[in-house]
Amino acid sequence: MTPDGFVSRLSNFGPKETMDRFAKIVTEHGMTVFARVDHAAGAAAVDLQLRPTEVVIFGNAKAGTPLMQAAQTFGIDLPLKALVWQDEEGKTYLAYNDPKWLAERHGVERETAQTLDAMSLALAAAVGAAS
Repeated sequence: MTPDGFVSRLSNFGPKETMDRFAKIVTEHGMTVFARVDHAAGAAAVDLQLRPTEVVIFGNAKAGTPLMQAAQTFGIDLPLKALVWQDEEGKTYLAYNDPKWLAERHGVERETAQTLDAMSLALAAAVGAAS
């Protein structure tokens, strides 16, 4: 985990395929995809350019609710989000905030350790499989 909790991985696929793969994988693992936000399309709508940049908002109440029971402020970081973007060299990345870092932020890492371990493993596996 980085000091700021930001976990990023280089993808072997383009931005759209990476995000499609990630969304499919988290859905197959019982999570709900609540929204996909295409920032590049938003930029284009106001005549601005932005390389492919998309956020997916996803989660599972069974995992998220215990975190919010421990600290309701955790709700600002839930549902979880993942970001896919393409850099100036054409490389695609998939990133997310580490759930353990989020728990530290809200001061509940001890009480929620089991849930956090499961979430972190699931996210790492999904990111690995999608990228």
